[in-house]
Amino acid sequence: MPKKKPKTWLFVLTIGLGTMLNPLNSSMISVALTRLQNEYMLTFADASWLISIFYLASAAGQPVMGKLSDMFGAKRLFMTGLVLVAVSCALAPLSPNFGFLLGCRALQAIGSSTLFPSGMSMVRSEITDKQARAIAVLSVFASTSAAFGPSIGGFLIASWDWPAIFLINFPFIIAGFLLALFILPKTGQVRFDTKKIDFAGILLFVVSIAGLILFLLSLDQTIRWWALMMFAVAGILFYIQEKKRTDPFIDLDALKKNRNVTMIYLQFMSINLVYYCYFFGFPTFLQQVRGYSEAHTGVIMLSLAGFSVIVAPLAGRLVDHRGSKLPMFIGAVLLLAGTGLLLTYQESSPLWWLVVIMAVLGMSNGFTNISTQTALYEQVTPEETGAASGLFQTSRYMGSILSGSLLGLTFNTHLDQAHLHLVAMICFAFCLLIVGLSLKLPGKMARG
Repeated sequence: MPKKKPKTWLFVLTIGLGTMLNPLNSSMISVALTRLQNEYMLTFADASWLISIFYLASAAGQPVMGKLSDMFGAKRLFMTGLVLVAVSCALAPLSPNFGFLLGCRALQAIGSSTLFPSGMSMVRSEITDKQARAIAVLSVFASTSAAFGPSIGGFLIASWDWPAIFLINFPFIIAGFLLALFILPKTGQVRFDTKKIDFAGILLFVVSIAGLILFLLSLDQTIRWWALMMFAVAGILFYIQEKKRTDPFIDLDALKKNRNVTMIYLQFMSINLVYYCYFFGFPTFLQQVRGYSEAHTGVIMLSLAGFSVIVAPLAGRLVDHRGSKLPMFIGAVLLLAGTGLLLTYQESSPLWWLVVIMAVLGMSNGFTNISTQTALYEQVTPEETGAASGLFQTSRYMGSILSGSLLGLTFNTHLDQAHLHLVAMICFAFCLLIVGLSLKLPGKMARG
């Protein structure tokens, strides 16, 4: 007698408990940066590595884990990912120094990056009826956990201390592991083939981006020219490596052939650079300049992240009726407007004015996230969707990494109103680029 499949909602819940860990842990750290600066006697540039190392490890780890999932079996990789996150979260509160904590963040990113590709693999193979709805529910898990991460982190740090943002993972990890043990389908035999993984390409990518970060963070002090050289040499070797690979980490030939897709990646990277400058910058500004507690900061951050979640369904309906170009343009204009409004915010400005500005910026993210993804899928064939989605996530990570470097450079020596405006002015230039790219996006502003 064939084994009865578990109920779809229970299956999706199991996957969701795992896939939410990466966005949750990427955002909770934003409110903890000030506390960790004091704990380990760090500059803001040093603390910004907690952001960069997480996204860099995620960018490198996710495509590798996707292929390992095919080789070892999705269930094995999913449960292994949960164990890795558990180990990192158990060790992080015990960190004797900042370097050890960075290692825990990298391990946390690799473990949580394992959960999305293995989880999606099981959804595609096991849920044949209403699969799109299941994927949409998982997207809600991810977006909601990312949006409310700063608020959760703020309350945890205020009630206990920064280790709480690591320990809070354990209820989700334990529930996810136990459910996975009994709910997820068994996997077959191991078929390990190292030739399918571009280890050299991934290593060169990581070395190149690390060199870029080190160089950017040194621009306000003794410039690390060796880091720029490291970025350039590793970048050239990366290009050579990817050109000769039949299954590269990043398909450079595909980027050359489809200019529209390349423009979408550039636009999405720029959007994330701007958005995450605010997402990670505002909590530090609110605590160190305006003197708000971690708990109050978490509540204020709801105006940025919460409006993104609220607007997303409206943006989705607009995409369905008008296509991706109009909502993309609306999101780009809102981002430009919010950044412009931030330049009007002064030391004497009331809190409600900053909340309004953050709400505008949050709404822009609700529009741009879904419209950029839809625009991408309009420009690729169904066979290219998997690879395109991988590069789409890589462009998100690159934007996030660059935002951490920009904040580390501008907030390093002194944080005040003027430095917040400096970040806004730099972001304003990127916003103009985003608006321009949205106008060049294929399609019309309205279907007709």
